[in-house]
Amino acid sequence: MTAQTYLAYDFPLLSAFWTVFWVFLWIMWFVLLFRIVVDIFRDDSMGGWAKAGWLVFVCVLPFLGVFIYVIARGKNMGRREAAQARAQQEAFESYVRETAKGDGTRSGSVDELARLSEIRARGDITDEEFRRAKELVLAGGHPSPGGPVPR
Repeated sequence: MTAQTYLAYDFPLLSAFWTVFWVFLWIMWFVLLFRIVVDIFRDDSMGGWAKAGWLVFVCVLPFLGVFIYVIARGKNMGRREAAQARAQQEAFESYVRETAKGDGTRSGSVDELARLSEIRARGDITDEEFRRAKELVLAGGHPSPGGPVPR
């Protein structure tokens, strides 16, 4: 009696599952490896020789190097990444604030010219006074909204 023994790998669906599983593990491994390399460069507390040593260790013996790095320095990897994300967010918010605030002359000039146009439309100033006030506004000086127009 010879009975044929089927292994789990002999079924095509299970074979596809194992292939996907191993590919997934390799992708996870490379992601971890690249995160560790980035963390080595990001860490300001390490000197140049220490960074070079860790890089050589991780590149020459990648499995052992990554595992030892995670054990020895993995605790602060998240802290360094969070600090960098916080610094990037603060820089972005600062940039947005400065850009939104601007120097004030552009929107102020537009508002001032709109007020001068309204005053001229009401007939409170002549065309010549409007022209001189407009030149003054565009040159950087701001006449007061209800004040006299320079002559």
